[in-house]
Amino acid sequence: MTIDPTARTETDLLGEVSLPAGALYGVNTVRGVENLTVSPWPVGREREFVRALALVKKAAALANAELGQLTDGQAGAIAAACDEVAQGRWDGQFVVDLMEGSGGTSTNMNANEVIARRAQQISAGAVHANDHVNRSQSTNDVYPTAMKLAVLAMVGPLVAELHALATSL
Repeated sequence: MTIDPTARTETDLLGEVSLPAGALYGVNTVRGVENLTVSPWPVGREREFVRALALVKKAAALANAELGQLTDGQAGAIAAACDEVAQGRWDGQFVVDLMEGSGGTSTNMNANEVIARRAQQISAGAVHANDHVNRSQSTNDVYPTAMKLAVLAMVGPLVAELHALATSL
């Protein structure tokens, strides 16, 4: 077995996981990929859904800062990371299967881990995936909200085309 000196190790209750040094995702994402992959379709292929996840996470961070639940520095770093995610800069880091069988928990954690690690890089401060990025949120809130935003973004152009078709007919 070859050991990659640039890899990093993260640990959870199940043990250690080796991650590529450049990966923004973490151990929870790896567990989701290992245990819940049922299709060859990673979340990162769905640009509008990843964008919507970032918008939800950014809104939560700003609200949590306003409520005194996050420092301005944490919220600012999370918001900046979310902006980068929303722009498509980190789509390749969203590796959980779009059809994953956990009801969205692995997708939510993939987003939390990517945003937290990027926020740490931006601020050089402590930003935790659960304690900060996911603060006061539930997968049952985040996932359907992001899905609705993504569908609205994707359906808009289709509705416009259907309207044009109906008008021409």
